[in-house]
Amino acid sequence: MTEPMEYDVVVVGAGPVGENVADRVRAAGLSVAVVESELIGGECSYWACIPSKSLLRPALARAEARQVPGLRQSVRGPLDAKAVLAHRNEFTSDWKDDGQVEWLDGIGARIYRGHGRLDGTKRVTVTGREGDEQVLTARHAVAVCTGSRAVLPDLPGLADARPWTSREATSSQEVPGRLVVVGGGVVGAEMATAWRALGAEVTLLVRGGGLLPKMEPFAGELVAEALTEAGATVRTGVSVVAVERDGGRGPVTVALGDGERIEADEVLFATGRAPRTDDLGMESVGLETGSWLAVDDSCRVEGIDWLYAVGDVNHRALLTHQGKYQARIAGPAIAARAQDASTPDSRDPSTPDSGTWGAHAATADHVAVTQVVFTEPEVSSVGLTLAEAEAAGHRVRAVDCDLGAVSGAALYADGYRGRARMVVDLDREILRGVTFAGPGVGEMLHSATIAVVGEVPIARLWHAVPAFPTISEVWLRLLETYRDGDTL
Repeated sequence: MTEPMEYDVVVVGAGPVGENVADRVRAAGLSVAVVESELIGGECSYWACIPSKSLLRPALARAEARQVPGLRQSVRGPLDAKAVLAHRNEFTSDWKDDGQVEWLDGIGARIYRGHGRLDGTKRVTVTGREGDEQVLTARHAVAVCTGSRAVLPDLPGLADARPWTSREATSSQEVPGRLVVVGGGVVGAEMATAWRALGAEVTLLVRGGGLLPKMEPFAGELVAEALTEAGATVRTGVSVVAVERDGGRGPVTVALGDGERIEADEVLFATGRAPRTDDLGMESVGLETGSWLAVDDSCRVEGIDWLYAVGDVNHRALLTHQGKYQARIAGPAIAARAQDASTPDSRDPSTPDSGTWGAHAATADHVAVTQVVFTEPEVSSVGLTLAEAEAAGHRVRAVDCDLGAVSGAALYADGYRGRARMVVDLDREILRGVTFAGPGVGEMLHSATIAVVGEVPIARLWHAVPAFPTISEVWLRLLETYRDGDTL
């Protein structure tokens, strides 16, 4: 073990969240070390957002083109799976992180390759691939940005069956002939969409009553309809009780609770996530190993004034863009508190977050969370669903509109199918949440986000006039429906 190296900040995890924390503290003039055990760029760059969306884009483009007169005849054939996979490989840089390393080097961060573990107060021990160890100490803060990992259920035979998780589903170099997808959340729905479009026979097994259970019910219903029309088999209310694969080779058999057995070439389990804190030295600072880390609204771990948990590990929103948003809060918070610590007389001791910290956005909002599901059709949402708003005690009303009835949607695609919902707080007359489902709605989400986050009064939204003929004209239809007390 070499002599300890000291930095102002040590960041554990070099995905998009860790990179952004490092960038923000460096911009404030602090020195920073970044520890990563895998690829710089993290899950999002190599096994999640980027590869999955590169697989899905051809599928969605073809589906939309088939609804355009004069074009549909030109896109009748199958996708060129080889070209799609090659395009995906290009977007992941063939799972090489040279470009990301160059970026971190460019901002002046020091990279340590290896497994980082907390080792007491403001200490991180990094174990390299050859077993060498390096101790890093932080003058001001350690930021845990290690993300989350896929969870596999405890089922007979599963460990020996080589199941896919989201990683294998986004990085496979071949299209499986038959794919069973277990789980109806975002990963399950998106990967069923992608691999069905690439030619796999897909069976989607959902334990609950429908897809996308955390979103408005109509969203999952529309996605299930589209998957079925595309030739996938969608089954709800079923449970998997065992998985078999002889010697880990050949076909895999999925056994259901009703005694049915389904044979496939691969099985993907998209059944949840867990924090990457199970081998992070949590016990050395009095925290529970393998747990999500509770934080305040600057992403500082509760009860530990030097430790931050940013992104998935704090369980506020398991989404890359939300983690990067948290990093843009946590980075300046770390820097400001470091400055306050250096000049203690400059702040009121009764308000520990005063001084420079007060000049920055003070808290990370985890209510108005945005999300786009890149299925066919797309689903986008921000804020609370109707059920969530009611459970939170708000007096609300759901206002629904048929997106296909909007002129812009009819021009966008023949037979456009979609719905829009805004959840109105009746006491304050602001929006608590908005959900769109339909082709192209991912690009409509930011207008809804501004309305929800900005708490724009309904009376002012009337003056945000949507251009004609665009799908965004649904805003006018929603407001009219709210005024008239009807549902279209």
